[in-house]
Order: sequence, then C-alpha cells, then structure tokens
Amino acid sequence: MTGGDGDVTAAPAGPPPPLDWKFSQVFGERTAGEEVQEVDIISAIEFDKSGDHLATGDRGGRVVLFERTDTKEHGGIRKDLEKTDYPSGRHPEFRYKTEFQSHEPEFDYLKSLEIEEKINKIKWCQTANGAVFLLSTNDKTIKFWKVQEKKVKKIADMNMDVSKSIGNGNLASSSSHKSSHVVNGEYNDKSYTSLSKDLGLQSLRLPVVVTSNETSLVARCRRVYAHAHDYHINSISNNSDGETFISADDLRINLWNLEISNQSFNIVDVKPTNMEDLTEVITSAEFHPTHCNTLAYSSSKGSIRLIDLRQSALCDRHSKLFEEQEAPGSRSFFTEIIASISDIKFGRNGRYILSRDYMTLKLWDINMDSGPVSTFQVHEYLRPKLCDLYENDSIFDKFECCLSGDGLRVATGSYSNLFRVFGSGPTSTEATTLEASKNPMRRQVQTPARPSRSLSSSLTRVVRRGAESPGNDTNGNSFDFTTKLLHLAWHPTENSIACAAANSLYMYYASNESTP
Repeated sequence: MTGGDGDVTAAPAGPPPPLDWKFSQVFGERTAGEEVQEVDIISAIEFDKSGDHLATGDRGGRVVLFERTDTKEHGGIRKDLEKTDYPSGRHPEFRYKTEFQSHEPEFDYLKSLEIEEKINKIKWCQTANGAVFLLSTNDKTIKFWKVQEKKVKKIADMNMDVSKSIGNGNLASSSSHKSSHVVNGEYNDKSYTSLSKDLGLQSLRLPVVVTSNETSLVARCRRVYAHAHDYHINSISNNSDGETFISADDLRINLWNLEISNQSFNIVDVKPTNMEDLTEVITSAEFHPTHCNTLAYSSSKGSIRLIDLRQSALCDRHSKLFEEQEAPGSRSFFTEIIASISDIKFGRNGRYILSRDYMTLKLWDINMDSGPVSTFQVHEYLRPKLCDLYENDSIFDKFECCLSGDGLRVATGSYSNLFRVFGSGPTSTEATTLEASKNPMRRQVQTPARPSRSLSSSLTRVVRRGAESPGNDTNGNSFDFTTKLLHLAWHPTENSIACAAANSLYMYYASNESTP
C-alpha cells in the first residue's frame, strides 16, 4: 500500500507457501513381491553438517555412505553456486560411496545375553585432512570410524619376458627338470639355472611395490567405546566443542571424550535405589547445537529436561522442565504409553526443541516451559484403534522427527510408509502427507490443520474428522501397520528429505508452489 508521501508500506509477511514435493532418488528399491531380508532393513539415517554426505545403518550392522554429486560435477563451492542462477533448477543428487561392517553380533557370557549388530544411531563428526569421521552404535558398543581415500599400491613388473617364456614353451619344459640332493645336504637345482637362461635373466630381481594413481575408500575403526552401559543405548550426540559426545541408555547418560575410549563420566543417573520405584526411563538425548554446556533428554512420561553441565558433575537436577499438563477427564489406559517421547531434536539455532510421541509432534520454546508452542496431529485416525495397536505391539514403535534447516517446517513418519510435513510457523496451516514411493503424492490423506496449543474446538474438530475414516485413506486403501516409516532426516541447508522404507532409501526435494 502507498502512503501519502509516496512511500510504499510493506504488507505484513505471512507464512511461507506450501512446498511442492517431488521424487528425487531411490537406493535399494524392491521389486514387486520381493521379500526383504531382516538384516537389510535400514535402522538409522543421518546427514552431515554440510549436507554433502549421508549415512545409513541397517539391522545387519552395516554402515553405507552416500556423497553428493550435483555440486561436484559442476565444480565450485555450494555457497558460490547458490549465488548463481544455476542451482535453483536443480536438486541434491547423491551416489553410493562405500559401505563397511560396523558391528558384529556378540554374546555377553556373564549375562547370557545376545547383543545384536543392529545400528541404533549414527552421528557425523568433524572432517579433517580429506577424511570423514563418524560414530555408530548398537545396543552396547559405540565405535569411532575414519573413512578416507587411499592410493592403491601395486606390485611393479618383474624383469621377466613373459611372452618369450610362453612362446617357446621353455617355462613348462624347464619345470620338468629333476632336482638332485647330494649326501652332505647341499641342494643342486638345475631347473633354476635352466629357467634363468631360457628367460634371459641375468640376476634375480625382487618385485617393487609402487603407488598408483587409483584410489580406494578405506574405513578404519579408530576407537571402541564399550562396557559403559548396562541397558540398551538409545542415543548418541556430538557436542559443539568437537571433542566430546554423550551416549544415553534407559537410565543413564555418559559423557565421553573422543580421544579416550576407556573412560567416561556419568552425568545423568535416574536409576532408583529400589528398581520397584522406577516410574520413567530416558528415551532420547541430544546436545544443544551451539552451547557446549547444555543438553536435553526426554522421558517415557512425555517430559523433556534441560540440564546445564556447569551446575554439578552429576546433573541430577534439571535447569528446566518441559511437559504438557494433562487435560481433565482425558486419562485412559493408553495415556502414559502414547505420551512417551521417542525422539527429540534441537532446531539449528537451539531456540526450539521438536519432540515426537506416538500420536503427535510438539514444538517447544526453551524460553517458555509452560507448554509446547505448537502441536501437530500425526495420525489422529489411529486413536480408536489404540487397543489393536497395543495387542500387536505397534503402540511401542519409535518414530523419529526432524526439522528443516531454516526451522520453518517439521517432519515425521507414520504407517503405510507415509510421512508428514508441517509448517511450524505460528500462522502456517501447511500439513502435507507423502508416501515413500516414486510417486509421493499418490496417497494424499486429507487432514485438517494442526490444533493450537489450547484445547479449543479445533482439537475436537480434528479428532472428529480423523475418526470419520479411521482405517482408510481417501482412495479407500486400508492403512498397513506392518509398513512403518520410522527413520528420516532433513538436509541441513535445503528442502530435501531422506527417509527409509524397509531396505529402501527414498529421497525427495521440494520448491515453493508459487515459484515457476
């Protein structure tokens, strides 16, 4: 609008337009009717900070690395390319880089316990000298890996005229000479003399190892951090100081130095003196992205605790507690089960924490502990089916969540290989449902906008509309609770999502719908 003096007054900025998601790539795509091997199912996904590398871990203990190719092929640093018109029409493209066996199945003889090789979490560390470093963990053991290109060493050619030896057949004939032994133990082999003469060798020359121009990727385990957890490890997280990391199990969080593998410090311990008094367990933990003294961990009761490592050596007291008060009269047998938080993630600037429980995503402001600033209903249509989900143990599935690099959107997975993307801005109504397939928009589920924080009529409307078709999508297809999208990751700088559907890795990219 134009003022009286001719100045143009900018209109208030609204929420960003919804994103138009498109299929990008798939690795390990299944053919129709192909049976998936248990060991091939992906169990962890992680982008590095630059977004140029992607790692996946599977139930067979393998780690597979992918590297970005669309910027390398055209040269230059991405920041420089972003200033040109070229990258706007392109999307991130990755290629298989290498894979290695990170963990093997083990057996704890003292506890008569099998330790499976499944990779629970992967975290990228700082790169150095052209090598990439990452942490991977199974239920009990964390490993620190270095992956770098090394030049292939080959054996140089020896002074032997192979064509001559093969052509005149002397090599075969000379080998037929018989050797003779003398009485005093001396050895007289006429075949060597004959062979040397036939091949034209004046003296024996040893082979020489030379370095070729060919390179191969080598993964080497630098350190093993073991014997520090009595319970299954559910989280590992790097500190922003680049020197330390944490590992968390059901009852304890340990602090490690990357350079020291035989010692860790217990910083959180929620184990009661009497285990019968145990009421909650730790479900996830993560360091603040920029403050090296701050970390957050979630619990099975739906609460998030922020702790400050400067307060004491054992952080048995939290600095802030985030939890949502239970609505009066809403309690049921499943209330505590579905309230358990399966994953938490800090936003890039550290101001917000995203949490995922069984039914919802919640966005928390660390400066406001009265309740979440936003709540997103992921699959409200399942509420009438909680009894069935409890019977088949699906209610205990642990879905991960992620935030976009700009913090404007959040995403998480659901059943039938679906995943949801929500706009996290205060006025945004963006709520997109996509399927992990080559046609992500094939099964659009019409869902209402997310409810506000207050338990207003909007929440009632969401529940009512979700119950209209509790087990079918708009195409009449029944939801499949055996196919679940538990793991996904958002590219740190671009609108690109990688997600796992069984043994397949799908990648999607998006642009604003308003853009031509």
